[in-house]
Formats: sequence, structure tokens, C-alpha cells
Amino acid sequence: MSATDSYRDLTRTVSQNMASLRTSTPGVMKAFGELGRAATAPGALDSKTKELIALALGVAARCDACIGFHTQALVKLGATRQEVDETLGVATYMGGGPSLMYAANAVAAFDEAQRAASGTAT
Repeated sequence: MSATDSYRDLTRTVSQNMASLRTSTPGVMKAFGELGRAATAPGALDSKTKELIALALGVAARCDACIGFHTQALVKLGATRQEVDETLGVATYMGGGPSLMYAANAVAAFDEAQRAASGTAT
């Protein structure tokens, strides 16, 4: 993803593109949604911690859409920039240089999501 692209636009596009999958494979998409809800539901770990883990995995897997979706969820869950930064530090430690490059993208995505949530212009 280039520096001029918007993670918000990316997640909208991916969501729109998934519409055909919801039509052609409704059982798979329903099951995937249920898996996501079950995996991120509060338990021994709260939902925010689970989303931080998901962000770290998105960085390690080099998934731009994952970064977009999980940073937006983290803003809704009240994550702080420091929590995101420390999560990205662990992702970088575990994933090396490639994870560092995606960690930088995740910071931009989180900041963008915070601005959007607060109504601040980009």
C-alpha cells in the first residue's frame, strides 16, 4: 500500500469486494464471521487485547486490509497509541525487518482511524 492510499478506503473496498463471496459462499462467510466474533469475545483476555494480537499478526502476515480493519476496531475499543506502538514492537521483534515496515503502516492506519472517529480532517 502506498503512503497516499487510505486504509479507510481500502477496508471499504475489501468489504464491498466480499459482497460477492457472501452471495456465492454464504455458509463460509457466515462461519468466518462467527469465528471472528467468538475469537475476539471477552474471556481470559479482553476484546482489546485480542484485537492487539490480531493487529500484530496482520503486520507479521503483511496484510494491509487486516491492518486497516484491526486498527479501526482498536480505536472503537479505546486503544491508545502507546498500546498499539508496544504491540507493534513485539510484532517487529518476532517478524524482523519486514514486520517493521508494516508496523510503520499500522501506525499510519491507527492515526487515520482515530482522526476519522474524532471527525478530524485527514
